[in-house]
Amino acid sequence: MERVLITGAAGFLGSHLCDKFLNEGFKVIGMDNFITGSSKNIAHILAHPNFEFIEHDVTEYIAIDGKLDYILHFASPASPIDYLRIPIQTLKVGSLGTHNVLGLAKAKKARVLIASTSEVYGDPLVHPQTEAYYGNVNPIGPRGVYDEAKRFQEAMTMAYHNFHGIETRIVRIFNTYGPRMRLNDGRVIPAFMGQILRGEDLTVFGDGSQTRSFCYIDDQIDGIFKLLFSDYHLPVNIGNPEEISILDFAKEIIALTGGQSTIIFKELPVNDPLQRCPDITKAQTILGWKPKVDRKTGMKRTFDYFKSLSEQELYETQHKNFDKYIKK
Repeated sequence: MERVLITGAAGFLGSHLCDKFLNEGFKVIGMDNFITGSSKNIAHILAHPNFEFIEHDVTEYIAIDGKLDYILHFASPASPIDYLRIPIQTLKVGSLGTHNVLGLAKAKKARVLIASTSEVYGDPLVHPQTEAYYGNVNPIGPRGVYDEAKRFQEAMTMAYHNFHGIETRIVRIFNTYGPRMRLNDGRVIPAFMGQILRGEDLTVFGDGSQTRSFCYIDDQIDGIFKLLFSDYHLPVNIGNPEEISILDFAKEIIALTGGQSTIIFKELPVNDPLQRCPDITKAQTILGWKPKVDRKTGMKRTFDYFKSLSEQELYETQHKNFDKYIKK
């Protein structure tokens, strides 16, 4: 059996990747330090005979015994609330963490897939965003710690590929949603759904004309899996190109959930992207991939998941190891 290491395994994307690789017959090593991930996300696989979990901070040296065929590096805060509260840890996991992962891949002769993000495009001046676009990023703005961590991560990955001949893959992930998202992570889907479940008004920033494109988790995981086993080493966008304004989306969520919330408007955050939509031509051409789950179906599944949470989880603000790493 082939063996894969998944960092950030207790996170939203990481936990679904663990499921995918176990279902495909791999031995899976999950790694997380629970700074933003949750043990609940992997509780259902802890007893799986082909799953092993290691609690570890990837910014420290990574030691794995035995052979390793693949590494997927998904350890990173990924929401504005997280990376604004822990900016230094965000920069460290994108730099030191990526360096450690790539060094491990070199030592084990493993293929490594790095999770990048649409945030490398910043507030884009090109629409939709193609992989050839270099981006419009403010390195010293409030979002710079995440944007630049991911841009540096891509640069280091390409350096290891070109200098050491490491087999590398880079996925640029656009807005993804589904079960196991955190209600309090600051992104628009859990924010809206959490507000509805708590009986609050929906908060729209700016006038709501800014756009997003939402990809359901099953589609995202399928695209990542296909990219790992492709022969393509340059970045590939994985996302859903169906675009919607935030204001229209708020109205859609209210209608879908039967909520009674009204919409209130607040000032737009600094450097918040006004347009976000992937050009997925490469994914379609190289991987034969495109999203299959329509937004209405995906949102219904996601809302049903959030409705199943306990009252404590509806108001939970951080995970168990947040304070442990806050000053590192």
